[in-house]
Amino acid sequence: MKPSPLPPAPPGLVLNGAPATGCYAGQLDLGFDWRGLQPPHARGWLWRRLHHKRWLYLGLGDERVFIGLAVVDVGWTATAFAYLFDRQQARLRVDWSQDGLPGLQAHVADAPFAAGSVTRFRGPGARITLSRDSGQLMQVQLDTPQFQLEAQLDLAHMAPPLLAIGPIADGGVAHATLKTSALPLRGQARLRGAAGHEDLSLDQAWGALDASNGLLARHTAWRWASAHGPGLGFNLQQGYFGGQENALWLDGQLIPLGAAQFAFDAARPLQPWHVRTDDGLLDLQFQPEGARQDARHLGFAASHYVQPVGRFSGWVRASPNGPKREVHQLLGVTEDHRSMW
Repeated sequence: MKPSPLPPAPPGLVLNGAPATGCYAGQLDLGFDWRGLQPPHARGWLWRRLHHKRWLYLGLGDERVFIGLAVVDVGWTATAFAYLFDRQQARLRVDWSQDGLPGLQAHVADAPFAAGSVTRFRGPGARITLSRDSGQLMQVQLDTPQFQLEAQLDLAHMAPPLLAIGPIADGGVAHATLKTSALPLRGQARLRGAAGHEDLSLDQAWGALDASNGLLARHTAWRWASAHGPGLGFNLQQGYFGGQENALWLDGQLIPLGAAQFAFDAARPLQPWHVRTDDGLLDLQFQPEGARQDARHLGFAASHYVQPVGRFSGWVRASPNGPKREVHQLLGVTEDHRSMW
């Protein structure tokens, strides 16, 4: 594992009563814990209950499929989803989601990568579990009426994960996220259908984890891009968290990136996207192959979500005067997301 130009992670999210704002390499010793916040950052119990949002997302894929799954706790409700996008047929073959009660049916671990941690969802006819054993493996188990998944993510040789901590304006307090680049995995997916079942080996796939935890504003919006493969990966966000989580993994080194710019047609998200950073370290075109999307309008809450799956091509580099590294057909996702929660 190569050293990172970013400082090591602090022991906790809070320093002297305030968010420990910054971008770091590594994990929190104490996990996501906001209890040490003091005025003007502190809030009452009810506010925290309604505004504390946490999720654990896994994206994994290879030449044939891309699979996304997550457990999300928004304080007053929880949800889980899983989808399988068939890249050869250019269509979603599985698109499952279910709501539940935080604590009772859903739990998102505050230290999701730590030994012994468990993130889970249990609902009628379905379950998701992401659990770290005492070694260096994260176990992933999913069982829905359409789709089963058993996989092990290898954390032993991962590049330094990105930890970003920062304030949230316009009604929020603070947010933190912990993201990995490409993780090797072993596993198998099973598709269930009326004509029988189909088994897919995932032993050639990569996986990337996104654990996020924040005291967010009622209205939250973002654009996101993420793609990872052996030796190269990136994470970009434009929206509620600013440029805090923009980073490039290059040959095992974690490199901070500047502000991200997204050019795309929100009304036609399957048209090409252009993403770049203001520091001149990344410039990529994204060609969607398909997308998962969801829109909910409940009166007191609403969300609009589209996550295209596709290929990134262009270039990245480690420094403004460094040589450009060509990126060719790198599998990943973009996202346009707006929530009132």
